[in-house]
Amino acid sequence: MAQVAAAIRPIHSSLASPSSVSLQTQVQNIKPSSFSSKVQAPASRKSHRSFRVASTIAATISTSEVIPVSPVDVPKIEEQIQQLGATSVSLWSKPIARRKTKIVCTIGPSTNTREMIWKLAEAGMNVARLNMSHGDHASHQKVIDLIKEYNAQCEGNVIAIMLDTKGPEVRSGDLPQPITLVTGQEFSFTIRSGVGTADCVSVNYDDFVNDVEAGDMLLVDVLSTSLGDRDFAYGIMKLFFSSNAKVMPLDGVYIIAFTSRGMMSLMVKSKTGDSVKCEVVDGGELQSRRHLNVRGKSATLPSITEKDWDDIKFGVDNKVDFYAVSFVKDAEVVYELQSYLQSFGADIHVIVKIESADAIPNLHSIITASDGAMVARGDLGAELPVEEVPLLQDEIIRICRSMGKAVIVATNMLESMIVHPTPTRAEVSDIAMAVREGADAVMLSGETAHGKFPLKAVNVMHAVALRTESDLVAGETPANLGQAFEVPSASSLNPTSEMFAFYATKMANNLGTPIVVFTRTAFMAILLSHYRPSSTIFAFTNEKRIQQRLALYQGVCPIYMQFSDDAEETFTNAMAVLQKQGTVKEGEHVALVKTGRQPIWRFESTHNIQIRKV
Repeated sequence: MAQVAAAIRPIHSSLASPSSVSLQTQVQNIKPSSFSSKVQAPASRKSHRSFRVASTIAATISTSEVIPVSPVDVPKIEEQIQQLGATSVSLWSKPIARRKTKIVCTIGPSTNTREMIWKLAEAGMNVARLNMSHGDHASHQKVIDLIKEYNAQCEGNVIAIMLDTKGPEVRSGDLPQPITLVTGQEFSFTIRSGVGTADCVSVNYDDFVNDVEAGDMLLVDVLSTSLGDRDFAYGIMKLFFSSNAKVMPLDGVYIIAFTSRGMMSLMVKSKTGDSVKCEVVDGGELQSRRHLNVRGKSATLPSITEKDWDDIKFGVDNKVDFYAVSFVKDAEVVYELQSYLQSFGADIHVIVKIESADAIPNLHSIITASDGAMVARGDLGAELPVEEVPLLQDEIIRICRSMGKAVIVATNMLESMIVHPTPTRAEVSDIAMAVREGADAVMLSGETAHGKFPLKAVNVMHAVALRTESDLVAGETPANLGQAFEVPSASSLNPTSEMFAFYATKMANNLGTPIVVFTRTAFMAILLSHYRPSSTIFAFTNEKRIQQRLALYQGVCPIYMQFSDDAEETFTNAMAVLQKQGTVKEGEHVALVKTGRQPIWRFESTHNIQIRKV
C-alpha cells in the first residue's frame, strides 16, 4: 500500500515569480549537496484550522518543495538501487517515500499461482491484468479467485483486476513448414482459404485486399526463442495454445519460441481480386498464423468481436474492476460497451487502448467517452512510424491529465527482463520518462506473464519509479491544470469540487501534509489524484469495489473502513488506522477534504478543507 508522510522546505521567493531563469535551473540552484539536508521539520502550526467555503474560494499559497517520506522503504530502496548499478546510493541514506505511480502486472504461466500472486503484491503490483488473447475462462477464473482471496485476507493492500480484450486481428494461415523470406523476394497473401505454399499464404480477413494499396508496408511478427525447464516451457505452450508458441527439447533444455511483434516487413506491389503481391523488404522466418499489420492503417474490423463480448460477460459475472478495450477507433465503441454494462448494472470502468492508426484523429472524443487510456505501444508502433510513438505517448498522457482520466503506459517497458535478470539502461529511462510525463501507471506484459524473472521486473519498475518521483519538483503540474477551475466554466461537471481539489492540493503541498478524504464513489479521490499532490491521498471508503478501483490512480492509497454515523468518530478511527500502519504519528497534521458529489457528514451546500492534528 502506498504510504507517504512528508517534510517541507520553503523555496526562495524567486521561484514563486516569473523570471528569465528557468524553473528547473532555479530549483537546481537551491538543492543542497546531500539528500539528508533536504529533510527539515515543518514549521510549527496550529493544531486545528478549518476553512469553510459557501460557493467560491480565493487563496494565494506560496510554492514549496515537498519531499515525500516513509522510512519503511529504506532497506528495499537501497538494495534495489544497488541492483540497478546506481553510484549515488549515499543520497538515499534516508529514503523517505513509497511509490505513487502504480504498477500493472500481466498474469500468466510464470505468475498464476497463489504464491506468485502474493509475492507480486508484496513486490508492488497494484493491478492484475488478464490478457484474454491467451488462456481460457477456466485459467482466468483461477487467477480472479486468487486475487479475491488475497484482497479478502490482506487488510493493508488491495489489487484491482483488469480484463484486457483480445480485439480484432489479421493473421496468416497455416503452413506445412516455416518459410524463410529473403530481401527482394516476391511473396503473396490471399483471401482464398487453405493456401500455404513457398510463395503464397492465406489470411483470415476477407477485406484484406480492399484495405491495402500498392506502396503499403506490411509488418509480420516472427518467433523469438527463450530457454527454460520443461514445466515452464509447457506452461507457456498451454497459455498461448500451439499457434503462438512452440516448445522444442534440446539436450535436456527446452527452447520456447514465442511471438515478437513486427520484425519482418513486405512492400505491397500490386493486388488482384483475391491476392496481394509483395516484395520482401526485411526478411525472416514466416511461421503459421502470424499477426499482420499495415503501417498507417487499421483493418476495417469491429473493435469488439464476438469472442470479446463473451469475455466481457465473463468479466461482468466476476465483477472485474476495469476493461482494457483493444483497437478502439472511435467513441461509439466506448458508448456501446458502457450501454451494455449498464444493462447488467455493472459498475466497471472502461480503459481504451490506443493502438491503431484510426484512433489518432479521434483521440479527444475517445478519451472523453472513456474512464482512461492505455498507450499500447506495441501495435501502435506497428501501424505508425516508430518515431511517432514517443510523441503520441506524450500527447495521450497530456490529454488524459487535462481531462482527469487515468493513463497507463504499456508494452516493452522491461522487455529484456523476459529472459535476462537485469534491465537495459534504455528500459530504465523509458520507465522514468513515463513517470515524469505523469502516467498513473506503468505496465508489465510478457515480463510477468511468461518471463523468467517476474519478481525482479516488478522490483526494478518499483525502484525506478520511486527514484524518479523523488526528483520531481513538488506539486509539479501541467500548466493548464486549474485554469478552468479558478473561474468555473459552464462545461464543468462539478466546478465546486474541482476548485476544492485544486486548492486542497496547493494547501497540502504548502504545509507538507498528506490528504485524507472519505468517499463512497471514488469521485473526490480521483479528482485529487488528477492534481498530483506531493503527498499521498489517503482515500477511506466503505465500499470494497471503490477501494479496488482506486488502486489504479496515481498517489491514491485506498483504505477500506466502515463509516460511523458520527464524523469525528470516523475521523478518529481513520487516524488510528494510519497510526497503526506507521503512516502518520501523533501530533502530525493532515489535510481533510470534505466535498464531492455526495455529501458525507455535511450539508449539501457546505464544503470545507480542514488542517487537523492527529
